[in-house]
Amino acid sequence: MRAVIQRVSRAAVVIGERRVGEIGAGLLVLLGVHRDDTEAHAERLAAKLIELRCFTDEAGKMNRSCRDVDGEMLVVSQFTLYGDCRKGRRPSYTDAAPPEKAVPLYEHFVEELRRLGVRRVATGEFGAMMSVSLVNEGPVTLIVDV
Repeated sequence: MRAVIQRVSRAAVVIGERRVGEIGAGLLVLLGVHRDDTEAHAERLAAKLIELRCFTDEAGKMNRSCRDVDGEMLVVSQFTLYGDCRKGRRPSYTDAAPPEKAVPLYEHFVEELRRLGVRRVATGEFGAMMSVSLVNEGPVTLIVDV
């Protein structure tokens, strides 16, 4: 699994005119599922993101985790994170899991975040054309692979 995370003061997902998910301060998680991923990968990534120290403390150092700051998470599926652009001009997505595998793993990841105690977990809608808006704080953007 691959996640691009952004520390945000707020983020939202809209489909058409309908707001389907939004959070306040926390992490926006763009989640890609690899064709070889398992539930164990989803669980490891969820545990890592909750404890990842990317929020600042009183001294301005990134020493606090999402758990420490009682942050929220917005999880948006994004198969394009496994786009391979090394050949030609059109990305190949052969490393991305097909929907029949990706959807259950995406849902397992979201449920694992909730089980681990993230105060609020919002989501986009798997496979939909979504508009994502955010206010990136820092800016802080990280790529996390498991």
